[in-house]
Order: sequence, then C-alpha cells, then structure tokens
Amino acid sequence: MQDKNTQSLDRRQLISSLLLGGLYMPMQAYAKTESSSNISSADFKHQNPLLWAVAWSATAAEYGALCYQAFNLATLRVEQALRRNNIGSKPLAVITDVDNTIVHAASYWGYLINNGMDFFDDAAWDRWIPKNLITPVPGAREFLDYCRDNNVEVFYVTNRDQGENTEEYALKQLRYLQLPFADNEHLTVYRNTSNKTPAKKAISESHELILMLGDNLNDYKRDYYVDGIDARYALMERDRYDFGDKFILLPNATDGHWVRAIFGDSEPAPTDSNRAILKAAAARDAWDGR
Repeated sequence: MQDKNTQSLDRRQLISSLLLGGLYMPMQAYAKTESSSNISSADFKHQNPLLWAVAWSATAAEYGALCYQAFNLATLRVEQALRRNNIGSKPLAVITDVDNTIVHAASYWGYLINNGMDFFDDAAWDRWIPKNLITPVPGAREFLDYCRDNNVEVFYVTNRDQGENTEEYALKQLRYLQLPFADNEHLTVYRNTSNKTPAKKAISESHELILMLGDNLNDYKRDYYVDGIDARYALMERDRYDFGDKFILLPNATDGHWVRAIFGDSEPAPTDSNRAILKAAAARDAWDGR
C-alpha cells in the first residue's frame, strides 16, 4: 500500500495529466453559435469561463486545505456525538453527498476544457461516470474510515441519472475508492429529483443523525432550491449557525444550485445569451473604475 505522501503525489499527477489533455483527444476548432455546446478555438485559449474554477480545484493547495478543514471539523462533530451518545439509543449515522463532496471530478471538467466546452454537458458526464476517472476529495477517505472504525454508519445520498445502470455505476465508484459502507443498504440514488429530504427523513427514523455533508446547500435543505441569488443568500443567512455544526459544506466552484439561482436552470445551455448572464453575475458588484 502506498503511503499518504505518495498517494497525494499520484493524485496530483493524475489530475495534471487529465487537465493537460494527456488522456483525451486534442480540441478541434468549433465555430461559436447561439446553440453550440463549444466555443471557438481562439476564445477557448483565453476566455473559457471554466478555466479559473477548474484550475483552482485541480491545483490550489487552498482547495485541499478547505477540504481537510471541512473533514477535520466533521471528525470533531462525530467525536462529540460519540462522547454524548447514550447506551441503548439509536445507532449514529452521517449522510454525505457523493459528487464534489467525497468524489473529485477534476478529470471531467478538464475534458470539457480540452474540448472547448464551457458549460456542464450531460452527454459527456454520462460517458465519464462509468470510467471511474476519479480521486477522493482530500480528507474524505480518512473521515469516512474514522466513522466506520467508531461504529458510525455512513449513508451516501446522490442524484444522478445514467439510465438503468445509474445505481450500479455509483456503487462501483464508491468501491473503486475503497470507501466504507459501499453497499446497496447505504446508497440512495435519486434519478428524477435532487430532493434528498425523503432519504434524510428515513435515515433519521432509524438512526441518530449526527451530521450531513455536501457541496450544495440543497444537500442540506430543499429550501435552497429557489430562484434568485438574493433569495438563496437570505436563506443561507438564516441558517448560518448550522454550518459547521449540522451541515459541513465542501467547496465547489463549477456547478450546483448556485448556478440555478443565476440562470433559473441548474444546467443552462451553452449559448451566447447565457454567457452574457454569467458575465453579468460575475460583475454584479463591479467597481466602476472611478
């Protein structure tokens, strides 16, 4: 078995090679149109809006530090729950999202960039999922193993849809990463909704729920599935004392329901009008230069 330093180096080398196109075909030139899923080769080199976000999550030590910080805090919360747990009470449990919470998807986003795509692409995602070109989010495996070693059950709750093989693919990813509780009993996959409330309710009936983890506030409460940036931000302010206590949030600058708050759609089409909306959102609080 590799030591942690070697595993970390291998992970960085894998992601770097993926982002540099080592495993993928070179990008072809595409003309930019209103309905195209690709931007032109000239724009691709310097203007793909994914570049900063993906480069950060793939290379920044700060990204890794934020992930470790999240899982360190999650471990502390589990330790506290173990100390106060009463004999004879319900078994303890943690609920975690999968994508961008415990599974790092850098290779998918690198593929989009190398192929001139600047918005989430469902078809590419569905082809990518079964390939297991993934790494664990920094700190995830250690935290999940800590839960297992202390008899705290981990339940994986995700929303995906790759057809009839969706749950099989998700389970294979958990097993590929050698994560604990990788079985059908501990995995819930929603294909037609992102509402995870039913799973949370069911698990809470049989277990003492310590903590929830996700990269999306909608992983915590369905309340956050609303239109409008200000409305969503106000809900976050309302729940501010829950963060780090009842819910641990992992960083994700590429996708999520924050995208829906901007566009009214979690997976907006790659059109020039949507690119203009994205630019306006990025410059929402811009200095006027005076």
